[in-house]
Amino acid sequence: MYKNNKTLLTLTAAVALASLSGVALADYPERDIRVIVPWGAGGGTDGIVRKLTTIAEESLDVSMYAENIEGGVSATGIGQLMSARPDGYTIGALTYDSLVTVPWQAMLPSYDIDKLKLIARVTSEPDAIVVDADSDYQTIHDLIEAAKENPGEIRVAIQNLGGRVHLAILQFQELTGTEFRIVSYPGGAAPQKEAILSDEVDVALTSLGDFSNLLEDGTVRGLVEFSDTQNPTYPDVPTTADEGIDLQIGSFIVFAAPADTPEETINALESAYKTAYDSDEFQEWVANVGVTPNWLGTDEVTAWADETAESLFSEMDALVEAGVMSK
Repeated sequence: MYKNNKTLLTLTAAVALASLSGVALADYPERDIRVIVPWGAGGGTDGIVRKLTTIAEESLDVSMYAENIEGGVSATGIGQLMSARPDGYTIGALTYDSLVTVPWQAMLPSYDIDKLKLIARVTSEPDAIVVDADSDYQTIHDLIEAAKENPGEIRVAIQNLGGRVHLAILQFQELTGTEFRIVSYPGGAAPQKEAILSDEVDVALTSLGDFSNLLEDGTVRGLVEFSDTQNPTYPDVPTTADEGIDLQIGSFIVFAAPADTPEETINALESAYKTAYDSDEFQEWVANVGVTPNWLGTDEVTAWADETAESLFSEMDALVEAGVMSK
């Protein structure tokens, strides 16, 4: 009798625990969700993540707050995301550097993409060359001609040595037979803006979305976008394809969570962001910031990220072998 009662109590407790677990999953989220932005405040990535997250939280009935964790070409923030508890209460935004530069340069010893579960890609964002509105360079060919006449003298602001925009300017130099004076401003687009506004540099290489406010008020001009598709927000900025330059490169934003986050939680987050992505509010807003909405959901985004990284690793290894860049 005693054994039977004990067995009954054990079974009852197990059922109760299972029920509680089910309730916990069904009730997600129950508290605020932290969203790591591995770049400084004020840049394009920060603005897009905050806008989309603000709309997404309406589907989850809790607050979602973005937190800027700068450093290491996004490695510091990504490191925190990889080591976070897999409970759905810490997620983060990945960019090109998070998926390509950091692992290729081995900047984060503990880096392992398998420590993350990718939720969705939400944007694509080609790089572009931007100049001050008063610049003498009216076209990209004006800039190329000047760079050939004055090798190493024209100052171009990039974000991080070894990062995506560094790769872009190296490829641009090789394709056009030019040489620029490359000046690095770590920390995202905000320091680049300050550099071009203070005339520390002649040119900035970043996305048009990163400089959207300065483009809109006429402070800067876009000379070319490294794309084969015209940007609807900036129809006056030609593409590299239009200008006969065979170079397309840019960033993206992908949301991710720690790898062991429950599938039900990932699904809830994906659904909230998809609802936000599809909303008129986001689509109308993003159409004015020079970024292309480009959704890939949980079932597709990991394969795309793996293929993209491997392709770029091969390109960068080839540039190293050719002596164009160092690792």
